[in-house]
Amino acid sequence: MSAAHAAYPTVQLAAEGASEHRPLIITLFACFVVATLFITVWAGRQTKDASDFYAGGRQFTGFQNGLAVSGDYMSAASFLGIAGAIALFGYDGFLYSIGFLVAWLVALLLVAEPLRNSGRYTMGDVLAYRMRQRPVRTAAGASTIVVSIFYLLAQMAGAGVLVSLLLGITSDGGKVAIVALVGLLMIVYVTIGGMKGTTWVQMVKAVLLIAGTVLITFLILLKFHFNLSDLLGTAAENSGKGKAFLEPGLKYGATSTSKLDFISLGIALVLGTAGLPHILIRFYTVPTAKAARKSVNWAIGIIGAFYLMTIVLGFGAAAILKPGDIIASNKAGNTAAPLAALEIGGGSGSTGGAILLAVISAVAFATILAVVAGLTLASSSSFAHDIYANVIRKGRATEKEEVRAAKWATVAIGIVSIGLGALARDLNVAGLVALAFAVAASANLPTILYSLFWKRFTTQGALWSIYGGLASSVLLVLFSPVVSSKPTSMFPDADFAWFPLENPGLISIPLGFLLGWLGSLLSKEEPDKGKYAELEVKSLTGVGAH
Repeated sequence: MSAAHAAYPTVQLAAEGASEHRPLIITLFACFVVATLFITVWAGRQTKDASDFYAGGRQFTGFQNGLAVSGDYMSAASFLGIAGAIALFGYDGFLYSIGFLVAWLVALLLVAEPLRNSGRYTMGDVLAYRMRQRPVRTAAGASTIVVSIFYLLAQMAGAGVLVSLLLGITSDGGKVAIVALVGLLMIVYVTIGGMKGTTWVQMVKAVLLIAGTVLITFLILLKFHFNLSDLLGTAAENSGKGKAFLEPGLKYGATSTSKLDFISLGIALVLGTAGLPHILIRFYTVPTAKAARKSVNWAIGIIGAFYLMTIVLGFGAAAILKPGDIIASNKAGNTAAPLAALEIGGGSGSTGGAILLAVISAVAFATILAVVAGLTLASSSSFAHDIYANVIRKGRATEKEEVRAAKWATVAIGIVSIGLGALARDLNVAGLVALAFAVAASANLPTILYSLFWKRFTTQGALWSIYGGLASSVLLVLFSPVVSSKPTSMFPDADFAWFPLENPGLISIPLGFLLGWLGSLLSKEEPDKGKYAELEVKSLTGVGAH
C-alpha cells in the first residue's frame, strides 16, 4: 500500500470497490451513452433546416423546455463542485448553492422573455437589431465562444475526475483520454442532433439528475433520522474545524483579500446567468412568449428543489467522509458526492455501495454530457449564424451552408475544449464555472441590458462593453491564483499571479458596464430611436417575434 493510500484508506477502498464491480459500472455508463446516442440519431433525422438545428423548430412545450433549461443549468459544477466545496469549506461552500439559485431569478426577471421576443437564434440577433451588424455580431460571436469554452473547462474537468475514480485510472494520460472521449461524444451529439437532439438529452438528464439527487439526499437524511441538526453537528465535528465549519469565513474570511474574493464571487454568480449564451438560446426553442414564461416557472421549481438538496449532499459528505479522503481523491473535492454515495450505500466492497456509486456517477456523467452539448451548440451556432453567415458571407449564405459551418465549428471548439480541459482537471469545477459567470457578466450582460433598455446605446458602446469586459475578465483570470502560484492552480509550479483574487467579477463587471456607457457617450454615431422603439415594443409584447 502506498503512503497516500495508507493515509486515506477510503479512497483506496473506493477504487477497490469500484474494480470489483467494474463490469456493472461500465454497463451503466454504456447504457446511458448508447441511449443518448440513439436519441441524438433519432432527432438528427428530424433536423431539416437551420431553425431545427438552432432552435429545435420551436416545437417544445413550456414544460419540456423548463425541464431542458433545468438540465442545461444544473451542471457538473452544481452536482460535483458544490457538494465538494460544502464538504471542504462548510458554510462558505454553501454560498455557491445560494448564488446559483439567486442568479437564475435575475436572469428571469431581466432578460429571459425580452430576449426571446427580440432574437431569432443567438444573442447577436438582439444586439444587431439596432446596431451596425458586422462589428456587433463579430463581438457577440467572440464573447459567446470564450464564455462557452470557460464553462466547458469545468465540465471536462468534472468528467476526467469522475470516470478516473470509477475506472481506477490514476495516470495523467488516462485522465486526458477520458476528457478526449467526452469531447468526442459532445461533437457527435451536436453535429448529428442539433438543438432537437441536445434538448431531448437535456430532458432525460434532468430527470435522472433529480431522481439521483433525491435518492442520495433521502439516504443521507435517513442515516441521521431526518434530523438536520444532528447532520450539521456531525459534519462540523468530522471536518476537524468544529463550530467554524458552520459559520462564515472558513474560505472567504481569513484575510481582507479573501473577503473581497467572496464579494467578487457573489457578484459574478448573481449577474452571470443572465449573460450565459447556452441558457439564453434555450428560450428560442418555444413557439410563444407565453410558453417561454411557462418554461421559466417550471425551471424555477426544479432548480430550486435541486439546490436545496445540494446542501444535504455537501454537509452529508462532510459528515460521512474524512476531509483527507476527499482531498486524496481529488484536491478540489469534486468526488465528494460519489464517495458519499459509495459510503451511504454500504461502504467499499459492498454491492449496494458499488451500485449507488455507479448510478450516481452515471447521473453525473449524464449531466456533463448534456451540458457540454448545450454549450457547444451555443458557441457553434453563434459562430455560424453571427460570424460566418452575417460577417464573412454578408448574409448571402444558404441555410445548408450555415448549418455546415456550425458543424465544423463544433469540431474546432471540441478540440480546443479537450486541450484546455486536460489542463484544468485538478481545479474545482464550481470555481471554474464561477469564472465563466464572471466573463459572461462582464462582456454579455451590460450589452444585453443596454440594448434592451437604454435608447442612447450605440455600436461603439456595445463594442467597448463586450471587448472591454471580455479582455479584462480573461486577463485577470490568467494572472490570478486560479492559473498559477497555488497547489490547486492550473500550473501549480509556476508563479505569475499578480492579481490576488480568484474571481475577477469585482473589477471586470463594473468595468463592462462603465465602458458601455462611456463608449456610447463618446460616440459620434446618432442612435436610431425608431429602431429602439421597435425593439422595445417587440421585446415587451412579442409582436413580430419569430
